[in-house]
Amino acid sequence: MRNAFIDTVLDACSERDDIFILSGDAGLGVFDRFREEHPGRFRNMGVAEQNMISFAAGLAMTGFKVVIYNIIPFVLYRCYEQVRNDICYQELPVVLVGTGSGITYAPMGMSHYSVEDLGLVQTLPNLVALSPIDPVEARAAAVFALTCDKPVYVRLAKRGEMPVHEDADFDILSPQVVRDGAGTAVVFHGSIANEVIAAYEILKIRGCAPLLISIPAVQPLDGVALRELLADVRQVVCVEEHFTNCGLGSVLARLKVEHTTSWKLSLLGISPQFIHEIGDRDVLRAAHGISSADIVRTVESVSVNL
Repeated sequence: MRNAFIDTVLDACSERDDIFILSGDAGLGVFDRFREEHPGRFRNMGVAEQNMISFAAGLAMTGFKVVIYNIIPFVLYRCYEQVRNDICYQELPVVLVGTGSGITYAPMGMSHYSVEDLGLVQTLPNLVALSPIDPVEARAAAVFALTCDKPVYVRLAKRGEMPVHEDADFDILSPQVVRDGAGTAVVFHGSIANEVIAAYEILKIRGCAPLLISIPAVQPLDGVALRELLADVRQVVCVEEHFTNCGLGSVLARLKVEHTTSWKLSLLGISPQFIHEIGDRDVLRAAHGISSADIVRTVESVSVNL
């Protein structure tokens, strides 16, 4: 997913001379080609994240399309004030590319996890937030981000994510049906996609395949389109590798309160507490109830009430 996004950006650089890439001392290997071909449009800003954001804002004000690349806690958390004041308040078309969504960097610990980033995103007006599920959505996110006239935040996992989409022709700002089903819908985003797809295959064999809906654009959420997709659904299960109290699940809960909906909502995510367990991504997903087995159990449980 990460490479699909970056490769799309680098390909665009051969046709555009306004793209400027800033790195916070991260992912330097993936930019070797760009640094060699365009040495005047790349800077490694080092571990000075607040300065990097303000520097990007200045470049954007002079006409550059700035792409900032760093691990999520260092592209959004440490420099929240600068993202808020220098980029979002001024509505500058800067692209914030954050890697390591959710617990991708397990077992490195809470300093490297991004399980509350969408909570911060929801406090930042003007910011478009994309959370791709696979390389297909990542490429579409890159194309959109490079042409958007607003600030864009793209949260990516790391690498090795399997393709989920069978068709690459879709609107990245709209919810996407990626697998057919009925009765229950599983709504999800980001790197948890492989667990959702694995659960779907099991449920399909058992005769209770749910409708799978990817939400690549978490902010702004296309609530009209999503409500249309859920019109014939009785149960909705939101699955995310994120805190349940401030992620997509909280957005869906507000959507349900603000509009008359016939479906019931269940949330599968990480409880809002610091993660102290030590283990790789699969171990932590199982520990926090977001593995494929947990998704299967939840969907079967809510389907009983259909």
